[in-house]
Amino acid sequence: MQVDAVLVLFCVWLAGAAGKMVQSRGHKLETYKQSRSRRDTRMDGGGGHKSGSPIYKRSPDMTKSPMTKSEQLLRIDDHDFTMRPAFGGPPIPVGVDVQVESLDTISEVDMDFTMTLYLRHYWKDERLSFQSTNNQSMTFDSRLVKKIWVPDMFFVHSKRSFIHDTTTDNVMLRVYPDGNVLYSLRVTVTAMCNMDLSRFPLDTQTCSLEIESYAYTDDDLMLYWKKGNESLNTDDRISLSQFLIQKFHTTTKLAFYSSTGWYNRLYIHFTLRRHIFFFLLQTYFPATLMVMLSWVSFWIDRRAVPARVPLGITTVLTMSTIITGVNASMPRVSYIKAVDIYLWVSFVFVFLSVIEYAAVNYLSTVQERKERKLRERLPCTCGIGNPDEMMIDPQITGYGSMDVNTTGNYGMPENGGRQERILAQVALNDPQITGQVKPSRGYVNIWIDTHAIDKYSRVVFPGAYILFNIIYWSIYS
Repeated sequence: MQVDAVLVLFCVWLAGAAGKMVQSRGHKLETYKQSRSRRDTRMDGGGGHKSGSPIYKRSPDMTKSPMTKSEQLLRIDDHDFTMRPAFGGPPIPVGVDVQVESLDTISEVDMDFTMTLYLRHYWKDERLSFQSTNNQSMTFDSRLVKKIWVPDMFFVHSKRSFIHDTTTDNVMLRVYPDGNVLYSLRVTVTAMCNMDLSRFPLDTQTCSLEIESYAYTDDDLMLYWKKGNESLNTDDRISLSQFLIQKFHTTTKLAFYSSTGWYNRLYIHFTLRRHIFFFLLQTYFPATLMVMLSWVSFWIDRRAVPARVPLGITTVLTMSTIITGVNASMPRVSYIKAVDIYLWVSFVFVFLSVIEYAAVNYLSTVQERKERKLRERLPCTCGIGNPDEMMIDPQITGYGSMDVNTTGNYGMPENGGRQERILAQVALNDPQITGQVKPSRGYVNIWIDTHAIDKYSRVVFPGAYILFNIIYWSIYS
């Protein structure tokens, strides 16, 4: 019994000790929560934080502020910049000047040009005026441009254009205290240029870059060159490989659209003269040499067929290659160019030299047939075969004596240019030969000149080609 009583008392003591421990832990947790709550209350109430404390109040993000100081100074939110300045009043004048940085390419195939320039606009917007003690302007980048009104210029007949963005957008906006604004940007534009290639490559081209407002007619916006013809400035180092830049000048005109009205349009004209030396080396000189090479066949023996025929065919094929190469780099225009005239006339000269040999060869064959028939009709060789038998009794043969030096070496021209001839003394009283009834004796000269065409071609072809060159260069140069 005593043992049971001791065990019961021990259990009661353990239960009491456990309850005290739980009560003490709950009190400590409540004390920690109350302490943290009081600390948060002090921080939210504006109380300063203790130096060295790891908890700070977050400062506001100034980069996400709705308005910067400059925008507040210009009162951006006080005006509606979707409307032009002085809306409802007279048209706003917008002056323009251009600095041409480079003229990059001129393409005859695409008929366009590429130009890089600085385009500057000048106008006055009183909504942007501000107070300044030192009368200094403020300069901004492209971020402010999107929040105010700027002229909506575009390039007429442009194919491609872009604003440079390396390393940032090449845009500058400068605002003066009285509201005057300068808006400048660096642009590269590829625009159309209608070229007349009828005198190519001895031509002079005039291209134009046209600037116009897209939305505002002349009732709302008056576009003009700020300083007249002096508004266009160019870099003295601008040069092109194929052209010589002669001059730049500006003009202003009105453009009419049937659906929208009249617009002011600014023109930048520049005149280009093509350098001829490149085409002389690549086109004219080779064509001239091919024509002169075709004349060599006139000095080659007509019997040398393997020499004359390949020479003529080679010059014809070379001229065809030159013509094809020139036309491959040119647009397919429907009119004849100056270079086409020169090349095709040269091609005709080369072709005629081949035809000339065909004529010589044909006439030589005809002459040989006539000679063969003549020998068959004559009862003797007339000194053609054996020079020692030249002296024959005239009563037997009907022929008289003939000079060996005159009739010798028949058919073998000396130096390829000597005329061939047959000198025969014929008894004209022989009715079988002459068909004459009246008896008579005499001499008949039969000339066979198969080299006449070659002889005349040596003079006619060069003379005609020189005359053509004189006329050609006097017209196109």
